[in-house]
Amino acid sequence: MTTNDGPAPFSTARLDALPLRVAYADEMAAVLADPALHTFTGGAPQDADALRARYERQTAGSPEPDERWWNWVLRVRDEDRLAGYVQATVDTAGARAEIAWVIGTGWQGRGYAKEAAAGLVAHLLSGDGDGGAVVRTVVAHIHPDHAASAAVAASLGLVRTGEWEDGEERWRRRSER
Repeated sequence: MTTNDGPAPFSTARLDALPLRVAYADEMAAVLADPALHTFTGGAPQDADALRARYERQTAGSPEPDERWWNWVLRVRDEDRLAGYVQATVDTAGARAEIAWVIGTGWQGRGYAKEAAAGLVAHLLSGDGDGGAVVRTVVAHIHPDHAASAAVAASLGLVRTGEWEDGEERWRRRSER
């Protein structure tokens, strides 16, 4: 289900996934400031103003009627600090979600990526994502040299498809529902 302000929040054992808000731009600019986060995806860190503009576009939603842009920031409950984000582009007509996860370098190595991505997939497959929208297929695009993201994808039950897009391999999981 959604709230009036975006996708429904969800939680894992240590993380709260909070629907993206423009107000998170300042804190997220610090979380995402390490250029190493862009090694496999390209680009460079964005300052708070650029993130604010990006978050305004993302929270406005997709212009496509059958597509939802769902974005959450990840708050580490014990620290009461943001540590990264997860996102899903959901094709409601095709019951498919393309997902991604990013954890700031200061929080890497603690299992947060795996935990957050698993929580996201469970949330999407449960039908709680947007008014009961049904997601049956989850897809992630992983750079072939990004071993950590490949390990996260495999832990979610996604499998390599041998299909490529923009230098990344598509991984897929289909639900039996």
